[in-house]
Amino acid sequence: MTRDQRGFSLIELLIVVAIILIVAAIAIPNLLRARIAANEASAVGSIRTINTSSVEYAATYENGFPAGLSKMGTAAAGDTTASCGEGLLIDNLLTAGVKSGYSFTYKDGTGDTPNAAPTGGCIGWNLYTVTAQPVTPGTTGQRYFYSDQTGVIRFNATTTASATSPPLQ
Repeated sequence: MTRDQRGFSLIELLIVVAIILIVAAIAIPNLLRARIAANEASAVGSIRTINTSSVEYAATYENGFPAGLSKMGTAAAGDTTASCGEGLLIDNLLTAGVKSGYSFTYKDGTGDTPNAAPTGGCIGWNLYTVTAQPVTPGTTGQRYFYSDQTGVIRFNATTTASATSPPLQ
């Protein structure tokens, strides 16, 4: 006696589901590591952008480094006039301080005396620091980053990076 067999048996379906689950278990951690690496690369690029924009701001307005990310930021929609209050040097995401899973903090001249404001009426500083920390450590990023007016980007794998952290290679 022969039977016409149509479709898949329950065992065949369970085997296919098990194979899919095994492949997913291998692929998902790699995907998360790739996302963390991409976020860290974006954070380093953003710090480079902030460093370059700070130097450009200081050269343009001749009063030192800006008093915050908002001074280097973009203007309101439709306004294309740069000023020392809105330098049009960085995008709105960086101006807001959060981009690609990292939070950025820019501090002007701690322990520094502000410079006079010869161009545009904005004060400037001789020193600044910028830090980037993962919004959710271990998920959006692993490492913490730091830079200052020297332009050297430093990192720490476990806590907030500082001027004494090793430089990024």
